[in-house]
Parts: sequence; structure tokens; C-alpha cells
Amino acid sequence: MRLDFTLNNHPCRAEAPAHWTVLDLLRDGLALTATKYGCGEGVCGTCTVLLDGEPVRACLVLASRLRGRTLLTAEGLEDNGQPDRLQSAFARAGAAQCGFCTPGMLLSARALLAANPSPTEHDVREALAGNLCRCTGYTKIIEAVLAAAGAR
Repeated sequence: MRLDFTLNNHPCRAEAPAHWTVLDLLRDGLALTATKYGCGEGVCGTCTVLLDGEPVRACLVLASRLRGRTLLTAEGLEDNGQPDRLQSAFARAGAAQCGFCTPGMLLSARALLAANPSPTEHDVREALAGNLCRCTGYTKIIEAVLAAAGAR
């Protein structure tokens, strides 16, 4: 099936089998590998992407749902070759340990800051509750999101 949608702020036309998920399309169809395959059941949040600005688990959403919509992945966070403020804050705080969860964390945090530019620590913890870090580096991740919020 043919899919026309906006990917990382650019028009995208792709072909995908009907059974492919968004994760399949990104990794196998478009060679965009920032979105990670974690549990495959939508539990770990490692495959989080933003669909029309809302966090979704790419492993659970069929690629056919992308038609006419806007998808943002970690590859689309940079602006003119520069990391966005969340990426910079994660780097400064040392919030990426093994880095496997980082793309999903960044996108969940991006959605949070779009909806709530001045979150509390509790707000950040709630927003990231569905994203698991196997290194348990939550403290630095939360500090990075709060720092990015304060950098506005």
C-alpha cells in the first residue's frame, strides 16, 4: 500500500505491506533506526514516536494509519543540524546511559513540554511513566527534562 504523510517535517511517500507497523516502516522500510524495538507489546515505550503531536507506541500502530498525518521521530528533533533543547539537556545532564530508551524518552518529553511548558517534577514523572529505562537512570532524565523546560 502507498502511504503519503509528513515525516520529520518533510513530505514522505512510502510503500508498505498492510501488516507492517509504524516501527516496521521506520526501521525496515525507511532505514530510520533511532526508534528502537523493545518489548513489541507497547509496554516499554522505547518505540515512542509522536503521531500528530501525541506519543504513540510505534510497535502497536499499523503503518496504514499514517496516511495524511504527521509523524515525528528522534531523527526529526534536530533543527538545521543543531540538537534541540531536550537533546542538549540530556547530553549536559548525562541522561543517556546505554541510550536505548533515549529516543522514546525524548519524544515523550517533547510532547509533555508542548502541552505543559513549565512542568513540575511530578508532571515529568507522570509523562515518562510509560517509558522504561533498563539502566534505571531516571533521576538524570527527569533533571534533563526540567532543565530543558527552564531553558525556554
